[in-house]
Amino acid sequence: MRLLIIGGLNGQLTTATKIAMDRGATVMHALGIDEALKTLRAGTGAELLMVDVGLNIRELVERLDIERIHIPIVACGTQNDARAAVSAIQAGAKEYIPLPPDPELIAAVLSAVAQESYDVVYRDEAMAKVIELAKQIAPSDASVLITGESGTGKEVIARFLHANSKRASKQFISVNCAAIPENLLESELFGHEKGAFTGAVAKRTGKFEEANGGTLLLDEISEMDARLQAKLLRALQERVIDRVGGTRPVPVDIRVLATSNRDLAEAVREGAFREDLLYRLNVVNLKIPPLRERPADIIALARHFVTKYAEANGVPARPISADARRQLLAALWAGNVRELENTIHRAILLATGDEIGIEAIRMPDGSRLDEVIVTGDNSLAAQAAVTAEAVTRGLVGRTVADVERDLILDTLDHCLGNRTHAANILGISIRTLRNKLNQYQDEGHSVPNPGEARSSTAL
Repeated sequence: MRLLIIGGLNGQLTTATKIAMDRGATVMHALGIDEALKTLRAGTGAELLMVDVGLNIRELVERLDIERIHIPIVACGTQNDARAAVSAIQAGAKEYIPLPPDPELIAAVLSAVAQESYDVVYRDEAMAKVIELAKQIAPSDASVLITGESGTGKEVIARFLHANSKRASKQFISVNCAAIPENLLESELFGHEKGAFTGAVAKRTGKFEEANGGTLLLDEISEMDARLQAKLLRALQERVIDRVGGTRPVPVDIRVLATSNRDLAEAVREGAFREDLLYRLNVVNLKIPPLRERPADIIALARHFVTKYAEANGVPARPISADARRQLLAALWAGNVRELENTIHRAILLATGDEIGIEAIRMPDGSRLDEVIVTGDNSLAAQAAVTAEAVTRGLVGRTVADVERDLILDTLDHCLGNRTHAANILGISIRTLRNKLNQYQDEGHSVPNPGEARSSTAL
């Protein structure tokens, strides 16, 4: 986690800095907005901005937008700054942290921004083979294409490759190609020169240069526009990039990893993906099996998440009961590890007594896992048949638009408001999802923010 702290707040942010560094963050400082923008343009990079609430946060947000820099902002101020806190959120800050800073609150914010746990936890032989191959190829500079269903842990494996490579001491930079609008992605990746387009008020270093010497992960590469695919191919072949509006090629020394939950060979046949780029990226393919095909990992991962979220929420790390373990093993896990993680997170908050029982293992709609599992017959076919029959009965008499809305909002609930994860599970682009959510909000429906859920059972 790379954190840029802007402002001073009479030394209070210095304490926040120490807490963040103790939690593993790399921290930089800027006294004001101009200095912060200069730092960000230079390619030093940051994944979170922690800003003195006394600064003009609306101006910061507007200038970041103009320069096409997309970084979440957390405002910080003294506890009696209630009016300033509200203004900061209205101006575009994602969160407000009262000072003096609470270590657990700082840790929670850093964890929420990071969004993922990057520990490699596995017991199953199928996953062990993937890890063994990853260890074998990690020291090389070969491009690697990591494929698998949504939620299987593709970015976890990418970070594992980086951590075990000769570039481990350098930056690991991740770019979600699906989450950045098409007209902004080129500047995000390759940077731009001053005056290259409206709003390019200064030269900006892109992610390729930012990752120089280290590793660049292109997450969901299948969402990249065809024109950018050609530019990416040149960067991979020649090891040089062209900034938007630039006149001279810029050499880069990076290793490129890519992930996709789509069949890129099929995308090539459909004309949506360049065949030569696929060959260049797919020097080695790491295919991560879905969780249902690695059952020995389910309990190991569940216990890992119990420890993680019990610590994060300040509750005891209860053992998982035998009945609950059986239900976890019998579930289909369409959302894979991410779905299991969200389920255990909810269970930690819902559990009572000395163990995490079946009653705490709930789906986003409040039902328990055992309510959609066939008693005495845990075959995938039998489970699927019963689930399909129940779903079909519930659809009769409803419009397609209503069913689609409920599916999208329930999936967003399941992902605790994470738009990117929900879009991956739904099989739609992040842009389509955002348009749908804007429509639902206009129609008066409740749409959860990141980290939230509409269902009380998911809280």
